[in-house]
Amino acid sequence: MKIQGPNHSNFNPYQKQIQKQHEIKQEITKHDKVQISNQAKQLQENTKPDPARLEKLEALKKAVDAGTYQVDAKETAKKMLDFWSNKA
Repeated sequence: MKIQGPNHSNFNPYQKQIQKQHEIKQEITKHDKVQISNQAKQLQENTKPDPARLEKLEALKKAVDAGTYQVDAKETAKKMLDFWSNKA
């Protein structure tokens, strides 16, 4: 058996394992942070539905549920044509 001084390179053969465990613990303790800019917050506020639109949707839902909603085919076709003619 050879004994070398205290500067022996294999003084602690488990040093690499201990170091890896320490690095893993440091990675686990890191936390992600999310920050929303003022501009993004403002955009979120602007996307809230209009109360008048909500009221109209609620009336449509009630009419559909009651079975009294009637589709005006001519008006629907006209709006579809207007929409697609503006896209061209």
